[in-house]
Amino acid sequence: MEYLLTAELTSPADSQDLDPLQQVGVVSLLDSRLNSLVSIEGPDGTEITPIEHSLKVHLGGAIVHWLLDAPALVLAEDATRTVLDQILDEIELLAGWEVKHCAVTATDDQLASALAATEPEPGLVGDVDHMPEEELGDRRARLLRAGEQLRALDLGTLGDVTTEEAGYVAGALMHGIEMLTDELFGDIQLLEDEDATADEVEALWVLDELPEQYADRYGPLFAKQLLVTTAILGFRLTRPDWEPPLCLAEALALRLAKARAELELDLAGVLDEDRVEHIFALFDEIAFENRDHELLYDSDTVSVDPGAQFEEWFRPRTGGTRPLHPYLADEDD
Repeated sequence: MEYLLTAELTSPADSQDLDPLQQVGVVSLLDSRLNSLVSIEGPDGTEITPIEHSLKVHLGGAIVHWLLDAPALVLAEDATRTVLDQILDEIELLAGWEVKHCAVTATDDQLASALAATEPEPGLVGDVDHMPEEELGDRRARLLRAGEQLRALDLGTLGDVTTEEAGYVAGALMHGIEMLTDELFGDIQLLEDEDATADEVEALWVLDELPEQYADRYGPLFAKQLLVTTAILGFRLTRPDWEPPLCLAEALALRLAKARAELELDLAGVLDEDRVEHIFALFDEIAFENRDHELLYDSDTVSVDPGAQFEEWFRPRTGGTRPLHPYLADEDD
């Protein structure tokens, strides 16, 4: 017999609301654990088979819709609550989370419509719910306020971009820099705790988005240097008279910030995907001097021996010998 269960998972009562990147992270952590379950052992050795699931995350927790094949309703409820409790206990980053509610929400006759209702909306990352209208309005207002900090580039002069669109995109970029900074602190901590490089750690916030052929070189020092580079980039974006990225690492940092800006715009629901892509294409034309950093993601153009190229990432593109910041100097300087 197939049952559709709904389980409500809540974050600790004294914790802050989940920000957009944390919401995506929660989806990723839970989804990977649920996908790894082949079967669930119920009372007296009864077998319960997971069929499919969906996840929705909000400011204070997550909702799991789980389709299961079980001998009886009560067995499905009890076994899945136990499994979810165990999953939360095993995920260190979800310490303090609890299963608040777990119950059957549909029978066989209701499954088709119930599952259709849990399908992700187009454009949403990880099936993240939009906020209620009032909070959504606050989010949009915060984007416009943050956009006032971007003084290096006037997005309102780009092609057919409206003043309102320019304000939202500018604010999303500044939020992107803020998110990138927070996440790099997290990556540094993980790498130092494991005394490892990115290829030896299961999941990282930022370094996993860099060209993967260099993952064995992304250690704690590299992450710290990228953090300093991101700080320089954030400062430069608040100053007038933009200069294109001063080093290859700064170009990569701007690329990462753009990715987070796209997520912010999606969650705010202010621009559709095609419009965001169009505006950022115009942005790229004035923000970057060249697209050398994009070639690092193209396996067909990457050198067989990337060593020498990698050593240049934090060096000034102007040909100067002095680093952009003392922390970015080569170890033998």
